[in-house]
Amino acid sequence: MGLKELLEKNKSAIVKKWMDIVINTYPIDTSQFLKSQTDPFANPVGNAISEGLSSIFDELASGPDWEKTKLFLDPIIRIRAIQNFTPSQATFFILPLKSIVHEKCKNQLEKNDGLKEVRLFDDNVDRLLFLAFDIFMECREKIYSLKANEEKNIVFKAFKRAGLIAEISEEQPDSQ
Repeated sequence: MGLKELLEKNKSAIVKKWMDIVINTYPIDTSQFLKSQTDPFANPVGNAISEGLSSIFDELASGPDWEKTKLFLDPIIRIRAIQNFTPSQATFFILPLKSIVHEKCKNQLEKNDGLKEVRLFDDNVDRLLFLAFDIFMECREKIYSLKANEEKNIVFKAFKRAGLIAEISEEQPDSQ
C-alpha cells in the first residue's frame, strides 16, 4: 500500500489530530468553544478551519494543485492574520502534519519502502508552510495599508475642520 492509499485510509484520524493542534493554538476558552460548537453558523471560524484542513489534506494526499490548495488555505490564514498571532504562530500549525502522518503511516511505509513518498509529502508540507506565510504577509500588508489610509483620512478631516486646508483652484493665476 502506497502513501496515497494510507493517507486516504487514515484521513479522518489525521485531520482530526491536525484540527486539534490548530484549535489548541487559541486561548483555552476560545479553543473549548471551537471544539464544542459544531454548527457552522454559530462557529464560522471553526467551520472554516475544519473544511480548509480537510481540503488541504486531500490536495496534499493526491499531489497538490497549488492554486486550489491556496484557495483552501487562504480563509484559515486570513482569519489568523486579523487575530493576535505572530507570523510564526499563525503558520506553525502546518508543520505538525508531518509528524502526524509519520506516526500514522510510518510502519506500513517502512515495510513497503515508501520513504521516498514520505519525503515528497514532507516537501509539499514545507511548500504549504511557505504559501501560508505569503498569504499571511499579504493580509497583514493590506491591514496596515487600510489602517494607514484611515489615519490619513482622520488627520485630513481634522485639518479641514480647523481651516488649515484650502482648496486649490485649477485656474492659472493672472500674470499681469
